[in-house]
Amino acid sequence: MAAGESYNPGVVVVAAGRGERAGAPEEGPKQYRLIGGLPVIAHTLRVFADWGGATCGIIVVIHPDDEAVFNEALGHVADADNIRFVHGGPTRQQSVLRGLEALERDAPSHVLIHDAVRPFFDAALLERISQSLRAGHDAVLPAVAVADTLKKAGDDRTVSATVPRAGLYAAQTPQAFSYPAILAAHRKAAAGGHFEFTDDAGIAEWAGLAVRLVDGLADNVKLTYRRDVAMADEKLSRSLIADIRTGNGYDVHQLVAGDGVTLCGIKIPHDMTLSGHSDADVAFHALTDALLATCGEGDIGDHFPPSDPQWKGAASHIFLAHAAKIVRDRGGVILNADVTLIAEAPKIGPHRLAMRENIATCLGIDLARCSVKATTNETIGFVGRREGIAAIATASVNYGNMT
Repeated sequence: MAAGESYNPGVVVVAAGRGERAGAPEEGPKQYRLIGGLPVIAHTLRVFADWGGATCGIIVVIHPDDEAVFNEALGHVADADNIRFVHGGPTRQQSVLRGLEALERDAPSHVLIHDAVRPFFDAALLERISQSLRAGHDAVLPAVAVADTLKKAGDDRTVSATVPRAGLYAAQTPQAFSYPAILAAHRKAAAGGHFEFTDDAGIAEWAGLAVRLVDGLADNVKLTYRRDVAMADEKLSRSLIADIRTGNGYDVHQLVAGDGVTLCGIKIPHDMTLSGHSDADVAFHALTDALLATCGEGDIGDHFPPSDPQWKGAASHIFLAHAAKIVRDRGGVILNADVTLIAEAPKIGPHRLAMRENIATCLGIDLARCSVKATTNETIGFVGRREGIAAIATASVNYGNMT
């Protein structure tokens, strides 16, 4: 990179192939086959999305017939706002050019070009590539040294020579380049009718760019054959651990003179009421915080500040439903919701079932997954003096699987 030039990369993911070598055409293209319960391409896009370094966006080059399955796969990627697609061409090389041209409006400084069917790469590899680009290299190739003994044979499959493996490397993706340089190289190759290249580094070499190696990953294999997909699924299925998270919430509101309190959405007659900007439902407030905690989304005050007049007197089921939607949008499935109310009065027992039903309805889960309990503070402290009511809530959410 030249002095003062900013590093502002984009990504092109090539996913337009039909995958004939993978067999079983009735199962669809290999980039959409399931490994570890998700499409191959979803695993790939998750790595780029979680990395967050594609500041100029991610272009996925897909086959025109695959829009529906692509959009379905994209639904498994939490942070997909900067991912968009274009249709590919008849060959990989032509598809890459279309992806590069789709990035042109964003004026990236560099681009990483990756095969969708290489899902086993990581952010550390992306950072090694980025570091090499920042150091001024116009073409960067992740590669691993060849470990197998190589043999050369003729058409009759008789070995004619053993090929020395010193200095030989197996190329991987993502391959990364100065964006203007690789775009110009691709256009030059296309204009000259040169469509024989098997990877983008080959085009860069042909165009006179020096290609710099960085350490690749042994696991960063390309899923080419049906057995490759099956082995990838077996690998992920063995290593997947349920990503179950638990969040806690606590809330308290002061009791003042009134005619009743609202707890878990149920108005209970009482000689006092809870003071607050909304309906002061401590139970729903605590449960809202518990849900938000499972995905690091702050607390109820971040989303519904008491300084905002629109929430004055608002029913707190609005807040709880909002938190549940955030959890679902992050890919979470709510497993359990538990609320403990701490109050000297009123009695909670007669209303417990209705409270559980309200929670179940608001969160969209079974009644058996909703718990409401109550206890007193044995006349100790502000609760014991009937100055306020407190609530403690716990929520468990399954966010799928993690390796």
